[in-house]
Amino acid sequence: GMIHDGESRFSINGKPIHHFLGTSTFSEYTVVHSGQVAKINPKAPLDKVCIVSCGLSTGLGATLNVAKPKKGQSVAVFGLGAVGLAAAEGARIAGASRIIGVDLNSKRFEEARKFGV
Repeated sequence: GMIHDGESRFSINGKPIHHFLGTSTFSEYTVVHSGQVAKINPKAPLDKVCIVSCGLSTGLGATLNVAKPKKGQSVAVFGLGAVGLAAAEGARIAGASRIIGVDLNSKRFEEARKFGV
């Protein structure tokens, strides 16, 4: 997709390069819409921030803004990586009575229990 005005901010040999989801981040500098930017503390460890910024907002947002579970309902979360754990946290915040976690990697269940799964 392109940025909101339909224009590309990148090109190679005069030909436009399409953006990925409104931005392209494999560049040292870029121009993006203000809605796609979040300021982070310069002291924050980047190896942690990158996971939290995408995984947390995606999982939590999917649960609270799309699935919208009601208090007392049961919720199933498929995949217990960063996005899945954030989805489980969203279910907990929403008041789900039971959060069922499904993942092929059994090592993820111990961490998932900390999120109410």
